[in-house]
Amino acid sequence: MPDFNPSLILYTADALNAQGELVVARYPDAETLEVKQHNRLPELGMNHFKVKSDVLVLGKLKSQEIKWSGRSSDYIAPSLANGCFGGCAYCYVDRHKKVNPITLFTNVDEIMASVDTHVQALAWPKPINQTDSTFWTYDIGCNSDISVDYSLSDGVREVFAFYRDHPRAKATFATKFVNNDLLDFDPQRKVRIRFSLMPGHVSKLVDVRTDSIEKRIAAINDFYEAGYEVHVNFSPVIVYSGPDGDRKAWRNDYRDLFRQLDAALRPEVKAQLKCEVIFLTHNQWQHQANLAINPKAEELLWVPELQESKVSQYGGWNIRYDHQLKSKMVAVFERLIADEIPWCTIRYIF
Repeated sequence: MPDFNPSLILYTADALNAQGELVVARYPDAETLEVKQHNRLPELGMNHFKVKSDVLVLGKLKSQEIKWSGRSSDYIAPSLANGCFGGCAYCYVDRHKKVNPITLFTNVDEIMASVDTHVQALAWPKPINQTDSTFWTYDIGCNSDISVDYSLSDGVREVFAFYRDHPRAKATFATKFVNNDLLDFDPQRKVRIRFSLMPGHVSKLVDVRTDSIEKRIAAINDFYEAGYEVHVNFSPVIVYSGPDGDRKAWRNDYRDLFRQLDAALRPEVKAQLKCEVIFLTHNQWQHQANLAINPKAEELLWVPELQESKVSQYGGWNIRYDHQLKSKMVAVFERLIADEIPWCTIRYIF
């Protein structure tokens, strides 16, 4: 986990409620500066990673929109935060902003009220689906890493308690960090944490400034013991050849990863663990940015001979693996899981 200690806190006036004041009080040595909008920051004179290390933004989330997902969760809850300490080379959140420090939204009471109103209007009992057999699930961390945010704001802990105690709703989020502060909270299996995993040597290159794969795997048993439901997130799956041109290098590395997982987890943890699998989608703008800040990562992420272009629903120019090749890649991945960790159910794969 990073030792996040911002030297500058930017805030909007409407973010300085009780939650906002508590966050500011955590960092008495930080300079504070009011801004008009949390998503339009002044020129800070810092590079991509310096901003993530030194700046914290407090804002009020205006939109309380709740979107259907059907994959990692039934719905995507209004964001508790935006941005991350990490600088993953493929992160879709970073590609939408020139600089992207952690922005905490302090109106968590309004966010929880929106979710409560939403879930109370849904059918009950909930129809069984791959997201959960009992509860309506809400992803609370699509635009940030909740493991980091948890230690920055008491509001995130309040959100955990809201979902733990709610009779119909359950929270879920993916993470690349191990925050032992979360182990002090008892979620009673009503918070699902999904540790993101990929071959370790690839993670060191593209999962910039996050916890190691070995540390994430080692934490799974502990989080289950603390009362979390724990799944894993094989995302993004990156297809690559070895230094010697071996085209099977990526699948051999995943086989090794699955064996690591199989050796590390206790039987009761395996019995409840499921996975989701998402193959890489990259972005032309992000490719250009990475050529300046992380060019080695682009050797794995930008492989035009394997990829095809697609305009996203937001108008961005994305690339993904050619659909005919990808169907074969998916089949390979499914076979690897069946061979090495047959106890791990695939919730969805694409």
